[in-house]
Amino acid sequence: MYSVTVRDHVMIAHSFRGAVFGPAQRLHGATYVVDVEFTRAELDGDGVVVDIGRAAQALKAVLEPLAFRNLDELPEFAGRNTTTEFLARVVFDRMAARIAAGELGPHAGGLLRMKATMHESHVAWASFEGTLG
Repeated sequence: MYSVTVRDHVMIAHSFRGAVFGPAQRLHGATYVVDVEFTRAELDGDGVVVDIGRAAQALKAVLEPLAFRNLDELPEFAGRNTTTEFLARVVFDRMAARIAAGELGPHAGGLLRMKATMHESHVAWASFEGTLG
């Protein structure tokens, strides 16, 4: 398997409901380093996994609506704890939609899997991985 990863970051604010979250129940900020890894079995005719430039642009576009926002105030997250794990799935789903819409170009046609990872710090991160197509 071949893979290519693109990286960006996003700063958000949010709070959690539930005693399990302790002080994180209060409004707090987080800066996530976000990696999205694309996997395919064979390189395409141009010798690439995916167009890195288009992938990086798509990731930036996926993160932009979240940047410098209090996620508690966004209607699409109403009633949800926007945990690191939850946000990894959000990034995955939004990137998958952009792939399906053709935004990553013809190189994305052979992608098999994708993995979105939200690095909360240098010692803790969460990912969501799934198949494409």
